[in-house]
Amino acid sequence: MLSDERRDELKERQSPHGLSVDEYRRLGHILVDQTADLLASIPDQKLKGSCDPETVWEALGDTAIPEQGEDAEVVLSEAVSLMSEHSLFNGHPKFWGYITSSPAPIGILGDLLASATNPNCGGWMLSPMASSMEMQTVQWIAELMGYPTPCGGLLVSGGNVANILGLFAARVSAVGKEVRETGVAGRQCAVYASSATHTWIQKAVDLSGLGTESIRYIPIDDEERMRADALAEQIKTDVENGVTPIAVVVTSGTVSTGAVDPIREIYAICREHGIWLHVDGAYGAPAAALPEADPDLKALRLADSVALDPHKWLYSPLEAGCLIVKDKQTLLDAFSYRPPYYWEDSGEEGKTDFFEFGIQNSRGFRALKVWLGLKQAGREGCIESIRQDIDLTKAMADALDAEPEIEVFSRRLSIVTFRWKPAGFAGCEEDMNRLTQAIMDEMFESGDAYVSHAVQNGMLQMRACIVNINTKLADVEALPGIVCQLGQAVMDSGVWSEPGE
Repeated sequence: MLSDERRDELKERQSPHGLSVDEYRRLGHILVDQTADLLASIPDQKLKGSCDPETVWEALGDTAIPEQGEDAEVVLSEAVSLMSEHSLFNGHPKFWGYITSSPAPIGILGDLLASATNPNCGGWMLSPMASSMEMQTVQWIAELMGYPTPCGGLLVSGGNVANILGLFAARVSAVGKEVRETGVAGRQCAVYASSATHTWIQKAVDLSGLGTESIRYIPIDDEERMRADALAEQIKTDVENGVTPIAVVVTSGTVSTGAVDPIREIYAICREHGIWLHVDGAYGAPAAALPEADPDLKALRLADSVALDPHKWLYSPLEAGCLIVKDKQTLLDAFSYRPPYYWEDSGEEGKTDFFEFGIQNSRGFRALKVWLGLKQAGREGCIESIRQDIDLTKAMADALDAEPEIEVFSRRLSIVTFRWKPAGFAGCEEDMNRLTQAIMDEMFESGDAYVSHAVQNGMLQMRACIVNINTKLADVEALPGIVCQLGQAVMDSGVWSEPGE
């Protein structure tokens, strides 16, 4: 039984986690000013701070949880300092590495508002406006890409989860809802994808019980696109041998080079056999909004499901992935359960309980930052930002190609692949790969720019991808000089010349 003293304390509860409204307002203004200063400073500083593990842990302090709490202003100031001094900034204008966009400022503010209202977007009654905004965001993204509406879908953490949920929907569509009770044991199934497909597909068939042996990796052509003729032949062979096709996965914007599979041809094959067509458009799907987009990119509107990442080419802060399906019932068939401890579904038009459409029950308000970005820019603004990235990539490719010691291999969407090869280089291809890796390592350490890599036919290449609202013409035109300077320094040092060094 509570003591009188404890009861008195609880009448005017003071939680260790609390702040007064005035204190929250004061600290919020300080934090907004600090983050604004950080955003303003990023273009003029190195792309990363001190990021080696020893330095990071020394700064953070490898200590146990503090016994006593600290002043909120001190704690926030420490966090700002740690993040400012020991981060890799994907908002830097020369960040062209992995496909994560610079965060749109309105999305940053959206995350603050989403946290302040803190709706649980699993159920309608817990988040009526937030759930409605998520439903609207899904429709807006579909409209932007030219995908048929009304449609179904939801916001998730990123492309991996969006693609995985799409495959679960395809699994139920192919073999029936009973698979959720009996599993796939004893059933031969196949999922078709090109050898350039992202590794999410391995996770998806693993988690869904299909197993990685169910993947049929279809050969690609010289442009890294799935060969439709090889797909048709593989499906024919499988069907003749009693294998059940689950889905064909096509890619709109491959990780390495931005290639787009021949969706129109593949769609015809899927319709002939009644197979679910899923588009992994994590990177490239928003570019379907451009009037001048490749017809195969625009053909994603034919697919049964499309996965994409607003935190890539819609410039949303992390995390923001999206799955869109033509028929929302397919997601209900794949994921819905209604135990007695859930509230009764009223069935009213316009209500959505998102816990029925995916794997999460408790869900944060991811949609707000995406909704704000779409509303601020509008369709034309989204198209212009994507077009700017593509045109800057063309300018980058032109600048690289003009340098005699740089080889440019491909430019698709907003990706360009290249390498530095000094005149008279006499080494073998393995030597060239080691030299290329050493240049990329040195570029990362320098903080002058950041590119990732692609491997084509055993050849290691540097790869730059622009999904960055902060990149300007001068930034891309500076890349050849950075590459050549670092390349010569690495070449002179000889550190690349021995395997393992």
